[in-house]
Amino acid sequence: MAVRRCLSWPNACLKTPAAEVAAITDKVRAIWADMVDTMDAMPGYGLAAVQIGIPLRLAVVDCSETRGQAILMANPEVLHASIQPREHEEASPNLPGVSAVISRPRAVTVRFLNAAGEVEERDFVNLWATSVQHQIDHLAGKMYFDHLSPLKRKMLLVKAEKLRKRA
Repeated sequence: MAVRRCLSWPNACLKTPAAEVAAITDKVRAIWADMVDTMDAMPGYGLAAVQIGIPLRLAVVDCSETRGQAILMANPEVLHASIQPREHEEASPNLPGVSAVISRPRAVTVRFLNAAGEVEERDFVNLWATSVQHQIDHLAGKMYFDHLSPLKRKMLLVKAEKLRKRA
């Protein structure tokens, strides 16, 4: 398939909740294939369709050591989240050069449509849980830095803007 270009923050697509996917079609499968190629071409563990300008609730996640284990999700939603938090440094290709430590639930149960078009519920823990939640945030029009305090968020965005101007 193809490696797609990631949008730059603050593109409106990154701030707008994505549309539900009605059915798993060949078009959806082709988008997923491009998303996996794009994810594998960058340093990261997941990608949401909105990050490449497609306003659909599609996400891919692969936190495996060897890659090739991507989980393809349409309309993912968190059903249950653990109360135990896990902190992890998060970043996004949509805002290169900056990152922040974000606290999220250590484990989640997620419901989604899989590649066969079937409803699936799956438990994710640790890095997998962090990445899935990060992608679901993207699909809701949120970025990881929306979890920061207003001051930390502003500092991160100012730093990102300075880096962008230097490039």
